[in-house]
Amino acid sequence: MPSIESRARRFAALGDPRRLAIAESLVASHRTPGELIELTGLSSSLLAHHLDILETADVIIRRDGTSDKRKRFIALHDDARALMQPVKLRGPVLFVCTHNSARSQLASAIWHAETGELADSAGTHPAKAVHPLAVAVAADHGLDLTGTSPRLINPSELHRSTVITVCDQAHDEIPHPLDRFHWSIPDPVTSGKSRDFEQVFDQLSSIINQLKGNNHVQ
Repeated sequence: MPSIESRARRFAALGDPRRLAIAESLVASHRTPGELIELTGLSSSLLAHHLDILETADVIIRRDGTSDKRKRFIALHDDARALMQPVKLRGPVLFVCTHNSARSQLASAIWHAETGELADSAGTHPAKAVHPLAVAVAADHGLDLTGTSPRLINPSELHRSTVITVCDQAHDEIPHPLDRFHWSIPDPVTSGKSRDFEQVFDQLSSIINQLKGNNHVQ
């Protein structure tokens, strides 16, 4: 449980309606500063001012992009999540990454296991097969990816599903980012190390469980 002082700082920071709107836009998605400007109508300088206040109060976290370090994403601090209005993510849910060989496959399997709701996955440039370490890590957690294979996303799915990109490259390739959600997750295939696949599994599990635990899944 955060200290009363830290909670007071958060409440003070969130007392401004504009800062509360920024924070609540991050409940289910990481957002770029440009997206937040479009969502809130704030100027870049005023947004930066509000982000500084929210970051100091441990409401938000600024993160470098996983594929392009020049890109920044804003995420909600885990300890501030309970203060936010729930966001309903309605199915069907479609997870998208570049190759559909690891992150999106794992996210889909975890989503189904944790929420009981069906989910699918696709890629913008699908690989030939699901990465064997993704299959192995999933199996270590009781999930079976042996029957799955990468596939190309169908543009019509963008209108029929709740789309969650789990890859910064896919985030940039698919249009209309404000119409979907994004989780900036590093690509474990780059290193090819089992521990990186395990870390990605843990990151995805944490996000999904936070959403489920706060009744954000429907």
